[in-house]
Amino acid sequence: MHTGLTRCLAVALLILLLQPASHALADHSLRYPRPLPGHEQRNSYIMALLQLTLDKAGSHLRLQPSEHYMEQRRALRELQLGRSVDVVWAMTSRERETQLLPIRIPLDKGLLGWRLALVKKQARTPLGAIHDRQALHRLRAGQGHDWPDSQILAHNGLPVITSASYPSLFRMLEAGRFEYFPRSLLEIWDEAAQPQNARLEIDRHLLLVYPTASYFFVSPGNTRLADELQSGLEQALTDGSFDRLFYTHYGDALQRARLSERQLIELDNPLLPPDTPLQRAELWLSREQLLKP
Repeated sequence: MHTGLTRCLAVALLILLLQPASHALADHSLRYPRPLPGHEQRNSYIMALLQLTLDKAGSHLRLQPSEHYMEQRRALRELQLGRSVDVVWAMTSRERETQLLPIRIPLDKGLLGWRLALVKKQARTPLGAIHDRQALHRLRAGQGHDWPDSQILAHNGLPVITSASYPSLFRMLEAGRFEYFPRSLLEIWDEAAQPQNARLEIDRHLLLVYPTASYFFVSPGNTRLADELQSGLEQALTDGSFDRLFYTHYGDALQRARLSERQLIELDNPLLPPDTPLQRAELWLSREQLLKP
C-alpha cells in the first residue's frame, strides 16, 4: 500500500515537472520582440509602460529583448508557439484573440485607429481633394500584408497595396506604388522625422477613424502572466500614472495633429472582437476630447 502511494506521488511529480512552464516566470525574465535596427525609439512608450505595469504589479520580472530581431508577424507566431518571446503588443482582431491571450486594456487609448497619412512631398497632395469615402476609392493606400488595417481598408472598399516588409512601405510610397500610407497619429511623427523618409511628409487634410485597440498579448494558457499584467495596468490607470506616461509621450503629437481642422472619414472595422471593452469610458479618449478646436 505504501509502495503504491509512493509510485502515485512519483508519477504526479513527474507529470508536474513535464508541464510547460512560462519562461517569463521560470527565469524571471520577460522577453519582448527585439526591434529592427534603427527603430528602437518607436518602442519607447511601450517599454516605459511595460516597466510601469510590472512595477505596479510588484513583479520581479526583468525586461529582456528577444535574441533575434523580429517584425510583428514573426513575433506573434513565436508567441503563439510559446517560444522566443513572452509578450507582444499589437492591434487586436478576432483572429488574434482566438490565437493568443489579450490583456484588454488599450495601450493607445484607442488612437491606433485614428489615422493620418504619409504622402510624397509635392506641391499639392492628392488627399486635399478628398471629402468623403467614395472619393478616397480613387487612391491607393499602402499597408503591411498581414496587418489587420489592410483588411479594414479593403472591407471599406479602399484599394490597398501591401508589402511583407515594414521598411519597404516607405520606399514604395516614395516610388509612387501607392498614393498614401495611413499611420496612427501616435507613430507618424517619429516616422516622418526619420532621415530616410526625408522625401515624405504628413498630409494636413485627412483623418481616417475606425474603432480598434492595441493590447499586450501573451501566450495561450499563460494566465499567470496575463493576470500580472492586467493587475499592473489597472493600478496604473487608478493612480493616474498610466495617463501621465501617455501624455508625456504623446501630448505634443495630439496638439500637432490639429484634428478638428481635418476632413474626418469614418470606416467600419469588421475585425473588432465582441469583447472589446468599449463600455469602459476611462480606457479611451473620446471623440469630443479629440475633435475640440
